[in-house]
Amino acid sequence: MKKHTRTWGIRACAALLLALATLSTSAQILIGQTAGMTGPTAAPLNEANSGAQLVIDAANAKGGINGEKIEMVRIDDAFDARRAGENARVLIEDKKVVALFLSRGTPNTQAMIPWLDKYGVALIGPSTGAMVLYKPLQKHVFNVRATYQSEAEKAVQHLVTIGLTRIVVVHAADSFGKDALAGAMTGFDKARQKPAAVVAADREKPDYASIVPKITGADAQAVLWFGASQVVADGVKALRAAGSAAQVVTLSNNASSGFIKQLGDASSGVIVTQVFPNEHLIGQPMVHEALALAQAKGQTELSPAVLEGFAAAKVLVEALRRAGPKPTRAKVLAALETMHDYDLGGLEVHYSPQSHAGIDFADLSIISQGKFKR
Repeated sequence: MKKHTRTWGIRACAALLLALATLSTSAQILIGQTAGMTGPTAAPLNEANSGAQLVIDAANAKGGINGEKIEMVRIDDAFDARRAGENARVLIEDKKVVALFLSRGTPNTQAMIPWLDKYGVALIGPSTGAMVLYKPLQKHVFNVRATYQSEAEKAVQHLVTIGLTRIVVVHAADSFGKDALAGAMTGFDKARQKPAAVVAADREKPDYASIVPKITGADAQAVLWFGASQVVADGVKALRAAGSAAQVVTLSNNASSGFIKQLGDASSGVIVTQVFPNEHLIGQPMVHEALALAQAKGQTELSPAVLEGFAAAKVLVEALRRAGPKPTRAKVLAALETMHDYDLGGLEVHYSPQSHAGIDFADLSIISQGKFKR
């Protein structure tokens, strides 16, 4: 009798442990991310991730979304588009994530789209402003930032307005670089100007020995340099070493404190376009909220990249909340497409079945004394 009782007790305990394990597993919302945590975009990407984690940790600390905590499943693609595509497959097919989040790089994000479309999975907040993700509409991509084309156009407009007309464009020889170039050319057309030269550069290993002479040979007053943070930083250093004082402008993909560190002594005066409000403007509601969460973790400052991750995660959390308990891929998609006027804190996100553009905000900043100034 005692043996029977002991056996029953063991079985009951085992069943209870299994039930608790099942409950623990089910009480999580898996969100996937493939991005270059290492490689040429690691600095801004990891800053964006830290901003996103502020929102996710805050939501989980309050018990999660409808009682379920968010768990991020991150895989490094080292900024390699082929790896990004394969990682997306693994996250969707094997890890069974509900949504993907905060990819990095235009070709990388494009490599993910076939898997998004095959399984009906939303990608929220890709950290790229490539027009190919906006028009024509990508059914499963939900942008949370302005386009590179609007940034590049604004940059040209600014340079021409201050009297700089001999402008050289250096762009990565990939879909990102060509997209930014298209925006710049729109700016030139509107200003009735033409670039002094257009130089295509290898995405990861540009030949600065051939690029810099083309810039100096054109007697450039300004250079629009479209590329990854480490690539642009090394290019600026090579340009300065050649004796050129040309004004350098780059896009918001390099709006991070990591980029400033990569530039080192060459950082002063570099202009970086921005797609979120001034991170030092604490009266701005989104900035105020982000800074409060950051300070609670011992972080004293924000960067534009931190704000981008923060904004994307706010949209993610809101979509999960609207999707209701036990969110599915389909419920998350439906929640996003009905998110018409979601206030991030001074900026509104607008989605519909016809538009997944999110926010339309572009500004300029200049690096001075190791910080972005506006």
